Amino acid sequence: MADQVPVYISIGSNVDRERYIRASLDALAGWFGEFEISPVYESEAVGFDGSPFFNLVVGIRTNSSVGALSRRFKQLEAENGRLRGAPKFSARTLDLDILTYGEAVGRMDGVELPRAEILKNAFVLRPLADIAPTVKHPVCRKSYLELWQGYNTGQKLWPIDFSWQGRVISKAV
Repeated sequence: MADQVPVYISIGSNVDRERYIRASLDALAGWFGEFEISPVYESEAVGFDGSPFFNLVVGIRTNSSVGALSRRFKQLEAENGRLRGAPKFSARTLDLDILTYGEAVGRMDGVELPRAEILKNAFVLRPLADIAPTVKHPVCRKSYLELWQGYNTGQKLWPIDFSWQGRVISKAV
């Protein structure tokens, strides 16, 4: 078996949030088995006037290509009611994005890596720093914890009480 690549994936929802986050975690567990999972955070919608989001990041190890993962995630989003063609900044049942694929930099199978949102959005960087604090961003070479500690855009997020498959994932502070 070839070496598996570490991949970090962001998950978000602002429509029936608990249902769709759990559905995505169930699917990922079925596909990849065990994986790392960050606390779940609630945050205000960024870029549009909408309901607050639940966001988290998961870390998997896989032999799948970026393209295969992207297609699988788009299918999962569609199976969970995500409508393609909706405005970029709009409500969504489920949003899965590949943040990093090992140390890959550049466009792979139509996916830009690492994803720019890592450095822009608290709801991506904070959960990534939670599960991969010492991992370095493939471009700026700072750890995700260092990046989070230096983050100050004013975007607000807060941990929520969230359980999945009988295990506590996060607790509100």
